[in-house]
Amino acid sequence: MEQSEELVKIGFKFGKNGAHSARSMMIQELSTLLFSCPENSMRPDYERDIVEFNILHKPTEKSRKLTYRHLVDLYGLSLEVPLFNILRKFWALSEDAHAILALQLAVARDPILRGSAELILNLEPGEHISRETVEAHLAKDDPARFSPASLKSFAQNINGTWTQAGYLTGKAKKYRAMPKVTYIHVAYALFLAHCNGLSGQRMFDSFWCKLLSQDKARLFELAHSASLRGLINFKQASEVVEVTFPNIEIPKV
Repeated sequence: MEQSEELVKIGFKFGKNGAHSARSMMIQELSTLLFSCPENSMRPDYERDIVEFNILHKPTEKSRKLTYRHLVDLYGLSLEVPLFNILRKFWALSEDAHAILALQLAVARDPILRGSAELILNLEPGEHISRETVEAHLAKDDPARFSPASLKSFAQNINGTWTQAGYLTGKAKKYRAMPKVTYIHVAYALFLAHCNGLSGQRMFDSFWCKLLSQDKARLFELAHSASLRGLINFKQASEVVEVTFPNIEIPKV
């Protein structure tokens, strides 16, 4: 994924740093926030509910403000951010879909987490991955960039997020698991692929669909389900594939 001003406007984030230098994707906090706030809430509404009303039950004002900033960094929390806007529309469809939806948006907005995807996706089901392996992956391009303590913290946060999303299992030791992917996730992945200028078969070959750890036949099956439910329009005739988004205002890229 190449950085562009258009992708930044849509909600993607680039660079070397990311929210996982501080915390995991905080799925419980995000779920509580979106459950408690109306779908048309704006960013100041989320800030008020987190900082003033403390709906996430944080012990201090400082921790409430840090939580708010972290959630904005990861998810945008604004209907003016198209990637969050679509997630917000899909959120109410299934509680079981929340964790992977959150992961998909977090990967789009956090370069540190996005950089770890290759490592996780290449694991075989049941294969063990150590924290040290994640640390080495984070340090491979610039070994002097992070201190050992920072690498340990980043790796713990990254492992926590992949575990929350169902890609890893275990507490002290982490093992590759297969996530419970639904038609909602495929619809969102195809939207992310579209935002990156892809169409047809290339959407299903994209990083965003590979992130779901499903073979192409299963992706087509779930895309068909998403089409039947009106999230997308999906047509397939032999090798010709067409995907459009009838109920989504498509960002211009």
